[in-house]
Amino acid sequence: MSKQILIVDDDPKIAQLVEIYLLNEGYSVRKAGDGLQALELIEREPVDLVILDIMMPGLDGLGVCLRIRERRTTPILMISAKDGDMDKITGLMTGADDYMVKPFNPLELVARVKSLLRRTYYQTQPQPPQQEHLIRIQSLVIDKLTHSVQIDGRPIKLTPIEFGILHLLASQPGRVFSSEDIFETIWKEKYYESNNSVTVHMSRLRDKLVKEMDGEKLIHTVWGVGYKIEA
Repeated sequence: MSKQILIVDDDPKIAQLVEIYLLNEGYSVRKAGDGLQALELIEREPVDLVILDIMMPGLDGLGVCLRIRERRTTPILMISAKDGDMDKITGLMTGADDYMVKPFNPLELVARVKSLLRRTYYQTQPQPPQQEHLIRIQSLVIDKLTHSVQIDGRPIKLTPIEFGILHLLASQPGRVFSSEDIFETIWKEKYYESNNSVTVHMSRLRDKLVKEMDGEKLIHTVWGVGYKIEA
């Protein structure tokens, strides 16, 4: 069954262009012209990924992203006409998994969609039965097969990117991972120095863990080097 992609954009020409490219790749596509319509559709139908424009009348993309993240970890690719670093950081901080600036190359957008879907749904692929899939550190339990995280038995809602970062660090306790290591492992792309994606996602992940662990810090910063989870 093909993955269903929701395009949320008040510009019908852009939405139609993106739809054509996604249909050519075999995806199912739904479209929404504003934020409220998008939220209503998500409540009615299963959606595997959302392509979300920021600048929309009424409820904008940032508001939609926040509402989605209240209940779902559906991957979100945010698009915007604004290309400033703060705009990108704001988009990622509200819960987006990736960010593109208009005008964009539709082929690059399709590649980003494929990458997000691979990272999100790889856990549904058959795994060798002998593979160790559980990681336990203190009260934290990470299950790679179900893509789930628990602390003291309580499920913790993480986005696919946050889960990937946590699993990477926890898989080798004590090792320090640089931002470059993390980015190239999780995003599967070449790292460049001005990229702040790791910093933003790491901040969100740490905030969630600290809140659930009563202030205890699981992920530590090694200044000038990177991040680690203590052995």
